[in-house]
Amino acid sequence: MLRALAVDDERPTLEELVYLLNADPRIGTAEGASDATEALRRINRALESGPDGPDAIDVVFLDIQMPGLDGLDLARLLTGFARPPLVVFVTAHEDFAVQAFDLKAVDYVLKPVRRERLAEAVRRAAELRGATPRIPVHEPDPDHIPVELGGVTRFVAVDDITHVEAQGDYARLHTDKGSHLVRIPLSTLEERWRARGFVRIHRRHLVALRHIGELRLDAGTVSVLVGAEELQVSRRHARELRDLLMRRP
Repeated sequence: MLRALAVDDERPTLEELVYLLNADPRIGTAEGASDATEALRRINRALESGPDGPDAIDVVFLDIQMPGLDGLDLARLLTGFARPPLVVFVTAHEDFAVQAFDLKAVDYVLKPVRRERLAEAVRRAAELRGATPRIPVHEPDPDHIPVELGGVTRFVAVDDITHVEAQGDYARLHTDKGSHLVRIPLSTLEERWRARGFVRIHRRHLVALRHIGELRLDAGTVSVLVGAEELQVSRRHARELRDLLMRRP
C-alpha cells in the first residue's frame, strides 16, 4: 500500500486530492501539505523514519505553481536525496511537462483532476514501488491518440497530425487546430506510424508525407513546408525524403 503526500497551496484543491487518493485501494494513507516548505519538513521526517518507518512517504503528488518554494524547486531538492519519494506533478499548466520529465517525475496530471486520470498516476507509482501487479491495458486505437487537455482526455486522429516535434521523452503533436503534448518519445511514434506515412526528417521532427506542401532547396539546405511552417531537413534524411516524395501518389 502506497503512503502518499499531496502538496497544494489551494485548500479546496488539496482536500479534494487527498480525498481522491484515500479512495484509491492502492493508497494506504494520504496526507496533505499546504506549501512546499511544509512538505519538505514532512519528507525529511519520512526519510529519517526510513522506508519502513511510521512516517515513510512513497509518493508525493505535487502542485507546481505555489508561493515561495514552488513544486519544481522542491522536486529538484528531492533529486539530491539518497532515497527520495516518487513525484507526480498535479498542475493546471501543461507548459512544465518537459521540466517535470527531466526531474524524473512518474506522471504529469492536469487539473481539474479526474478520478480516472489520478488512478492511472497511482498505478504507475504503485508499479515502481512494487505495490501492485500490472493491470492489463487494452490495445490502443491505431487511428487515434489520447491527449490531455485541461483535465479532459481527447482523442486526436492520427491523420490530422501534420508533424511531431521531439521534446525530451515527450512529443508535441501538431495539427491544423493546435498542438498537444504527449508522454511518448519521438522514436516510438516513428516506429508506430511509419506505415501510416510518417517519416523522420530531423532528429527533432517527424512529418506526415501527405501534409508536405513543398520541398525547398536553397544553397545546399533542404526544408519542407508543412502548412504555414517551414521545417529543416537534415542531410542524412534528405535523400530518403526526396525519394519518398517522388514515389508519393
